[in-house]
Amino acid sequence: MNSESRSSQKIKIVTCQDADEASERVARKVISLIRERNEASRPTVLGLATGSTPILLYKKLIQAHREEGLSFKNVITFNLDEYLGLDKSHPKSYWHFMHSQLFNHIDIDPENIHIPDGNVPEDSVSEYCKDYEACIETAGGLDIQIVGIGRTGHIGFNEPGSTVDSITRMVTLDPLTRKDAAHSFGGEAAVPTHAITMGVSTILKSRSIYLLAWGAAKAEIVAKTLKVDPTDMLPASFLQQHEATTFFVDHAAASALN
Repeated sequence: MNSESRSSQKIKIVTCQDADEASERVARKVISLIRERNEASRPTVLGLATGSTPILLYKKLIQAHREEGLSFKNVITFNLDEYLGLDKSHPKSYWHFMHSQLFNHIDIDPENIHIPDGNVPEDSVSEYCKDYEACIETAGGLDIQIVGIGRTGHIGFNEPGSTVDSITRMVTLDPLTRKDAAHSFGGEAAVPTHAITMGVSTILKSRSIYLLAWGAAKAEIVAKTLKVDPTDMLPASFLQQHEATTFFVDHAAASALN
């Protein structure tokens, strides 16, 4: 492996040769914790992300289940977000994504899977989000949170303007976020305008946070996230305040770092 490790503020940065190496490193951390907790008959609580970035990570977790006997029966998961207005059966829903990319291929208990419901009536969203927060706390809090980063600097769907004390809630998606999603929806007009997301404070309560970023398109926002003072105009910058955050990036995504 060809990589380097350094720190910026409190954030550790691990630069890897490519997305495969970075995903392998993160997978090994997740696998190690699950094995440790399984041996102690304790649950592992994972915060999971969607999109193209974590797909390689999920493939490696599936591989560990199939080839190394890794059991997920004692794993509890909470997803970061979901589009509002999309049914579970919708091919672009995050419920569908997570089951096709991970859950259908491992031995996780369906009752331990938590993904925000995109069909919650608008007048019930606030109470639903409070319950989601409470469910995370009841599970013992997130041991590991996996996040990507959007070009607006969002983590989850915490768009610019999201405060450090924000919790799980309904949000309006930034036009750039919707533009970036347009290709997978067959056009920007088909991309939902709202979503439910864990808040910044919800994410920051995680014991460990691993941010994954690949490709030159993420280089500018990764560098900016690490250089600016924490600000709600770039929500990912709040990760600087977390005691155990690691950025796993490939060389292209690290190209704008000094």
